[in-house]
Amino acid sequence: MTRSEHSARAASNPVAGMATVVVVQLAGAVFLRQFLLIEDWRLVIGLLLIFGAALVLMERVPSLEARVEAAFARHSRLALLLGMAIVLGFPFVLEGNTYALHLCVISMLYAVLALALNFQLGSANIPNFATGASYGIGAYASALLALNFGVSFWVALPVAAVVATIFGFLLGIPSMRTRDSYLALVTIAFGVVIHQLLNNLEFTGGPNGLVGIPVPELFGHSFGDPLVIFGQELPSQANFYYLSALLVLISIVFARRLHDSRVGLAWNALRTDELAARCQGINVTWYKVLAFAVDAFLAGFAGTIYAFYVGFISPDNFTFLVSVTIMTMVIAGGMDNILGVIVGAFLLTLLPEKLRAFSDYRILFFGVTVIAFLMIRPQGLFPQRLRRYGD
Repeated sequence: MTRSEHSARAASNPVAGMATVVVVQLAGAVFLRQFLLIEDWRLVIGLLLIFGAALVLMERVPSLEARVEAAFARHSRLALLLGMAIVLGFPFVLEGNTYALHLCVISMLYAVLALALNFQLGSANIPNFATGASYGIGAYASALLALNFGVSFWVALPVAAVVATIFGFLLGIPSMRTRDSYLALVTIAFGVVIHQLLNNLEFTGGPNGLVGIPVPELFGHSFGDPLVIFGQELPSQANFYYLSALLVLISIVFARRLHDSRVGLAWNALRTDELAARCQGINVTWYKVLAFAVDAFLAGFAGTIYAFYVGFISPDNFTFLVSVTIMTMVIAGGMDNILGVIVGAFLLTLLPEKLRAFSDYRILFFGVTVIAFLMIRPQGLFPQRLRRYGD
């Protein structure tokens, strides 16, 4: 039986499809909760082995993966509602663990950055090692507005995104004179220049960074205070958890709409064959620059939330290594696959924290783990899917 026949068979049984959606999403939520809360390195390794076994099973039994895909496609509304319920209720099952909530916030911000880079690397095959720089521009722009001019977080948020977008255009326009590895070198140079400017300019605080960034407020509620919902008190990190979750949701909707639009089609055409795209009348230069701008726009939002969340930023938070990490998230998760990019962001954010028991060797184990997953799924945890133009 072919993969399409398996999909059709799964789609024809609505009860089984709904059960599949519920089981997969709840299993994912339980796995993430356990991974966040456990501290014993042996249990961490055990969970990673379970995750690896699931990847092997999907790789060896394609019909199983096809069945899950068909179930989610048929019951997309159920998947969306259940997913939103899981995200909203997740802080309540973390037992008030502030560190677990902190990791969730950072993971979601990196998920936004990975989704932003995915527009370039995944959709249009444009290597960009300056996403970390755009992240830093958004953080510094919003922090300077708040510290020097008393601008509130809610005003600084869109302003910083616009500032980052302008820098994205400034990077994209000269980058159009280069291609492939030379383009990557230009973005690396841009990231290094931004880092050096942040490190040496007086108004950015130099290497000492910016301290005392005010905590956001909403309707008189400070994000530095615990969040009380239905009589249950959640740690203050829950405020930023829900804010970051909202940004991830907006980014997903943004990514889906762009992917299904003429812009997404143009980016995919560039990825497949730039010369053929140009011959078909696609304005290659414009769509490449637009990809840089969209990447910087979302990175600016993420940088603003990060700056107001931690209350202190320095150039060391936005080094070249940050950009490399974000690119690794996109590649390991699955390029041009929204779910894969998000899973890759969570995995590569949480792994180094959970491998701290190995002390000086944790980066080694981190690298070995990522390589092992890529050996199982060479095209990423959730590979890129072919476009579907109709049933």
